[in-house]
Amino acid sequence: MPLHKYPPRIWEALKRKQGIYARLPQHYLKNFEDPTPPTPVHWKALGVKYRANPKTGQKERVQDVPIPVYYPPESQQGLWGGEGWIQGYKYSKDDKLSTRYKKTWKPQLFTREFYSEILDQKFSITVTARTLDLIDAAFGFDFYILKTTKQDLNSKFGMDLKRAMLLRLAQKDLYSEDPERREQVYKRYKQFEIPREEAEWVGLSLEEAVEKQRVLEVKEPEPVFKECVDRLVKEVAILKLTEPKVVEKT
Repeated sequence: MPLHKYPPRIWEALKRKQGIYARLPQHYLKNFEDPTPPTPVHWKALGVKYRANPKTGQKERVQDVPIPVYYPPESQQGLWGGEGWIQGYKYSKDDKLSTRYKKTWKPQLFTREFYSEILDQKFSITVTARTLDLIDAAFGFDFYILKTTKQDLNSKFGMDLKRAMLLRLAQKDLYSEDPERREQVYKRYKQFEIPREEAEWVGLSLEEAVEKQRVLEVKEPEPVFKECVDRLVKEVAILKLTEPKVVEKT
């Protein structure tokens, strides 16, 4: 059985180092490959390797292990605030001597309507209680979307909203019929403005980015008549240069 030159676990990383993947904009690749972990939601890191047992006083090693969280596809269509499904075990009647069984803990979901000042549009979104608290802490829906990182937002829908907002800010396409309102909204969110060339790539999946890059690299075919006209112009210019000049005698 032939051995692979590189282990399968790094195939995805190697794929992005060649071909059209390597030609993607650097600002997109930097954001896409950002290794920053999301803010812990279902567990809290203690930050120490050892601590004293509260009962015995003996020094014990701390098992500071993150709780694995599963994010279902539905979470990408809403704003769950980093929450997901946690799978574990539960004892019958909370008795550790009884049989344990598998259990999945799911966040409580709500459907709420939010208004975006930048997009001037209302959205009906599935959220969690934590999302509502985060929106209040950010002082508004638009601020929450723009301030929150990709890792913490953890939502394709949320990143699509962020891209739309950033494009509006970059193009200053705000309240075309109300200049005063446009100026107020622009000043409020001006701190998040980035160039349009970068805003167009925010929140795109790798497949969407590759397709966008492919479209940008495709050159439209030049019309045949234009090529014929250019050739005819060159031939006429050459004929004029090769024609003998007639010198009039005085």
